[in-house]
This record gives sequence, structure tokens and C-alpha cells, in this order.
Amino acid sequence: MKSSINKIKSLLGFVSCLIVCLFILNSTVQAQADSAAEEASAPVKLKPVKNTFQSIWILNNQTIMVPQKNSLEVDIQHRFGTVNNGYQDFWGFFAPSNIRLGVNYSFIKGLNLGVGITKSNMLVDGNAKYAIITQTKGKYPVSVSYYANMAWDSRKDPDHGIFKYGSQRFSFFNQLLVARKITDKLSLQVSGSVSHQNSVNGYYTKNDSTGKTIFKEMKFDHFAFSFSGRYKITDVTAIMIDYDQPITKHATNNPNPNLSFGVEFNTGGHAFQFFLGNYSYMSPQRDNMFNTNSPFGYTDKATGKKVKGGQFLIGFNITRLWNY
Repeated sequence: MKSSINKIKSLLGFVSCLIVCLFILNSTVQAQADSAAEEASAPVKLKPVKNTFQSIWILNNQTIMVPQKNSLEVDIQHRFGTVNNGYQDFWGFFAPSNIRLGVNYSFIKGLNLGVGITKSNMLVDGNAKYAIITQTKGKYPVSVSYYANMAWDSRKDPDHGIFKYGSQRFSFFNQLLVARKITDKLSLQVSGSVSHQNSVNGYYTKNDSTGKTIFKEMKFDHFAFSFSGRYKITDVTAIMIDYDQPITKHATNNPNPNLSFGVEFNTGGHAFQFFLGNYSYMSPQRDNMFNTNSPFGYTDKATGKKVKGGQFLIGFNITRLWNY
């Protein structure tokens, strides 16, 4: 009898311990489920993709990049002469060159404002770039920015030999940029642009059918698109390519496309780009509308004249960024 009572007590003790353990386990599982549910219901903070490009420039084009708020950037850009003369002017290094000095500041998040002056035509420009969308995993597959530029030809013209009206000194440029960081190494960008010149090139010629003298001139608006790519070789070195294709067909002086390729070096807030390309004006509206350097050889359909290709020039961009 005593033995049976002891067995019953042992069994009750075991059952009591099992019940306590099951209660503790159930409480733990329930707490974990509640915690998981809270985490699932809590909003996930999406982080934007960083360092799609290291500079606001990719050779001759802008990038989607807008420096962070309270960032000051100074640009020094240089384009030498074309390499076609060879040793005669040391492949363009000793030829007349073009220089642009610029400064940009990001007053608020996503907005960059700047001014610059270019040696050719003493062109003074004011520009703005706004980041519309930033590539974000799970939300935005690409980054989109808008760039605008207004330039003023500040050359002295007291006798109005160059400009009959003051408004002819102005030109404008608008561009929509779309880019995606494909991998940690590869970034690609496409853009569409419209350039407007208040003064364009033209000439007088005879009409073949009537014999009357007519005036042919370029259109005041010009559409173009560009493609750019950047591939990182190391953490501080990248190779880049940039292509610009004119779309608008003018009655005369149709511009040539641009093909640029080069290398970029980065050291913190400093970026240096060294490259070969066809653009020389360093004003996007002038480069897109008036580029006479051709990367490819072709025959002009209007005149039958053969245009020599390979008209490249050496250029570099230096940018220095300070964050305050």
C-alpha cells in the first residue's frame, strides 16, 4: 500500500513538472510569435542605393548624382586640341585649349545649384539639378534626376557685330537622367535632352529649282540622347564610356555625335577623370548643337564631301567635394 502511494506521488510530481514545463514553453513560443508579429507589422526602413557614381560628371555628361545637403563642389575642366595634328602640336596638348571653372552647392536635400565660366565665348552659366527618385531596393529600380542649364555669352560686342539683340546671347539646356546601379561595380545611365539657342548658324544659297537666293539656318531647338557607363576596377579606379547622339536634323551644320572613353580615380572627396572624346565646348547646349569633331568617318549627303573620323581630343575633369 505504501509503495503504491509513493508511486502515485511520484506520478503526480512528474505530471506537475510536465504541466509547468509545457506552460513555460507555451509562454515562450507565444512571446516569440507576438514579437515576430510585431516585427512583421512594423514598417521596414528601405535604404537607398549609394555611390551609383562618384562625381556629378561622367566625362562630358552630368550624372544622376546630387551631393548631400551642405556640400560644396569645385570643378576644373579642361579640353585640349584634337590629336589629328600629331607631333605638330604634340597631339593637341600645345593647341589652343578650352577651360571651365565651376562651383556647386547643395542648399537642401536633393537639390544642387551651381555657376561656372568657360573660356570659349566667355560663357557664363547657371545650373540646377534635382534628384527626383533615388534607386531603392524594393521600391525604386532606378534613380531619376533633372538637370537644367542657362548660359550667357559675355563676349564684348560694342558694335553689335556678333549679336544684333541682347537676347541672342542666351542659350538653354534641359535633360532628364535615368540611371541604375546594376552591381557593386557596374552603373549605367541613359538621358534625353533638348538644347535651345537664341542665335543659330545659317547661310545664303540659291534654290536649285527657282534660282532665288534663300537663307538656310539651323533649328533653334535640338533633341539628343546619351548613354553612359561606369565599371569599377578597384575601390578607387573605374573605366567609363559616354556616347551622345543627335536626333534633330537641321537644314545645315548638323552636329556630329560624341564618343568618349576614359578612366576615373577617386580619393575621398576628390575625383579625377582623364579621357578621349569629341566634345570641346564644355557647354552641353553648344556641344550638342555645334560639335564639328566626328568620331566616325562619313560622307555628307548634302555636299558629297567626305568627313574624316577620329577627331578626338584629350580632356580631364577634376572635382573636389567638401561636406559641411
